Amino acid sequence: MKFIGIIPARYASTRFPGKPLALLGGKPIIQHVYEQVKRCIDDVWVATDDQRIIDVVSAFGGKAIMTSDSHKSGTDRIHEAADLVKTDADVIINIQGDEPFIAKEQIETICQCFDDSRTQIATLAKPFEKDINLIRNVNSPKVVTDLHGYALYFSRSIIPFVRGFEQNEWSDHHTYLKHIGIYAYRKEVLDEITQLSQSPLELVESLEQLRWLQNGYKIKVGLTNIETIGIDTPEDLQKAEDFLKRTNHKGKDGE
Repeated sequence: MKFIGIIPARYASTRFPGKPLALLGGKPIIQHVYEQVKRCIDDVWVATDDQRIIDVVSAFGGKAIMTSDSHKSGTDRIHEAADLVKTDADVIINIQGDEPFIAKEQIETICQCFDDSRTQIATLAKPFEKDINLIRNVNSPKVVTDLHGYALYFSRSIIPFVRGFEQNEWSDHHTYLKHIGIYAYRKEVLDEITQLSQSPLELVESLEQLRWLQNGYKIKVGLTNIETIGIDTPEDLQKAEDFLKRTNHKGKDGE
């Protein structure tokens, strides 16, 4: 099975304009992401809407493609990019452009989800620590799966409800799963889901993956024990810089 990695990267982020080009450990965030993905996928592209990002990616020896500036989601952007580069890959992996510490092991896990022929879309989840305050965080979506590892539902609320116990005891009786926002799609499925309208559940939860679930697509959830460190704000960048110094991160698995 052939895989391609595509990293959507917008310049005009509301909370952090120019984020892909911000320096982390002396090199752009987008370069960190690209190099991590390149460790296990041969064909990697950055999909952007800004020539400055194209220029920086080309300067470090990466591949980038210009896409429309009107896309409403990263999914739409990678779909256009896949068409533009005329990929013959079976599976397209969407890696967030603000995840500089994405691990090789995580990408391998999402690829392995497609060993199951029923998998149409794949994503990752990590068990939460037993801290109800972390689990309550609405910015950390939760996922519940069936017995075969397929998503039943994603929510910003705490799911499932543990009956008979106070909420601060729930994590002692159930392992809650934190959704990690990396996705992979069979090529024909990506073609289909980008034609779908927003669904009622997606609109109320503001979670794009609910559009796919509500339309009947099967989403395989691979498990990881590695915490990702996303960068949404300048403050997050400083935390990432501190993490880089603290761990002397060199792109090794799990660091």
